[in-house]
Amino acid sequence: QVQLVESGGGLVQPGGSLRLSCAASGSITSINTMGWYRQAPGKQRELVATITRIGSTNYADSVKGRFTISRDNTKNKVDLQMNSLKPEDAAVYYCNAHTYLAYGGRDYWGLGTQVTVSS
Repeated sequence: QVQLVESGGGLVQPGGSLRLSCAASGSITSINTMGWYRQAPGKQRELVATITRIGSTNYADSVKGRFTISRDNTKNKVDLQMNSLKPEDAAVYYCNAHTYLAYGGRDYWGLGTQVTVSS
């Protein structure tokens, strides 16, 4: 089992920056991909960015050039640096971990952290 704890959410003005962090614990060696998803009120949860254990990244088109995902395998955490934030970025952001198929190919989720972008 994997436990995920997010931090770093809050209120920021349009054009501002926030850095989200996610710390993983439990069966750390089972994790391949970690990432961030978000869900705004009335909308479906969507992928923001992911990163594999070896560093391959994937970003939603809407955040490319503004967000950067990074990972520290030693500390078992993943960060999301969010710059040039827009009102449409406001959402609850969820940390995700996906395990290798050999470990079941399971998804684990944090409880989410609120990001509000408002002037």
